[in-house]
Amino acid sequence: MPQRIEQIKQWLENDIRADIQTFEPASNDASFRRYFRVNFKQAIFDQPAGQPFIVMDAPPEKETISSFIEIASNLESTGVNVPHLYAINETDGFILMFDLGSTAYLSLLDCDIEFEKADKLYSDAMSALVIMQIGMQKKHKLSLPAYDAFRLKAEMDLLSDWYIKVHCKESLDTSEQAILDQAMESLIVSAQAQPQVFVHRDYHSRNLMFYKEHNPGIIDFQDAVVGPITYDLVSLLRDSYIAWPEDAVYAWVEQYRQMLLREELLVNDDKEQFIRWFDWMGIQRQLKVVGIFCRLNYRDGKQNYLNDIPQTLDYLFKVCARYPEFDALLQLLNRVEARNVRSDSKSHTIVGES
Repeated sequence: MPQRIEQIKQWLENDIRADIQTFEPASNDASFRRYFRVNFKQAIFDQPAGQPFIVMDAPPEKETISSFIEIASNLESTGVNVPHLYAINETDGFILMFDLGSTAYLSLLDCDIEFEKADKLYSDAMSALVIMQIGMQKKHKLSLPAYDAFRLKAEMDLLSDWYIKVHCKESLDTSEQAILDQAMESLIVSAQAQPQVFVHRDYHSRNLMFYKEHNPGIIDFQDAVVGPITYDLVSLLRDSYIAWPEDAVYAWVEQYRQMLLREELLVNDDKEQFIRWFDWMGIQRQLKVVGIFCRLNYRDGKQNYLNDIPQTLDYLFKVCARYPEFDALLQLLNRVEARNVRSDSKSHTIVGES
């Protein structure tokens, strides 16, 4: 780490010819990337002295920044608020970019916030999401991977690989694995039946920055794909870090659906189908996220993510309970948890059971 920091400073001072005033950690994320906030003693890139910038550090042997560069440029051209990139060192994995500040949505969306203020934040986020989907659809030269069946299944497999086998120390027998496989196949079919659009993939309260004039600021988009139209909406409204009453969630879902209809991103005006797409996409994402949180803990030593598993499981259990198609999956997950009651995990029961 000290060597990387020194390398960044040398790049800024020697290549960009900027005198560093302050240099401090800004944030880490779930990958190997790190971010630093830097101030310079003089004006630079038409920004006044003292204006903070963000430096991304993405070790080349761990991360690639080429997709981030391409997506950032194209997103900026759509009009949404993403960091402008001022200087790039692709060989060493450094980017100097505009600082969108440190006020993430999550810091504002606490239990004491007035609903009207929360509603405005989510309305802004959904409007920006639609702008991205419209604008990126027109970027024919942008090559994004497809959120195809292979990728969707590989993500859901993280549940058994890391949550069931590693976290719960359980293994599935042949019949249980068949139940999981059947559920995953149904979720993949639902995802692929949806209109396929630009998908940010991590469009949630930690990656949306509050910005007074041009809200929200959007970060962490480098893993974008072309995929189901409800995926980012699920990330936003069934966020692993903040929960809202179901009536509020479905009101926002309908608000977003109406936006899509107006922009002709959605052709069929079928509210029931859209809610089903949203709910089933949520099941897929939550199966994945539980596995990712466990992997981040056991493989990468990022223990804080275990604290976010109960909220994610709560979504998963509640939504599965609404659909008879997932009765067997729900019972399977209950059995796994019952066989391995952990002091740090949240207990769930099937609706109707004592």
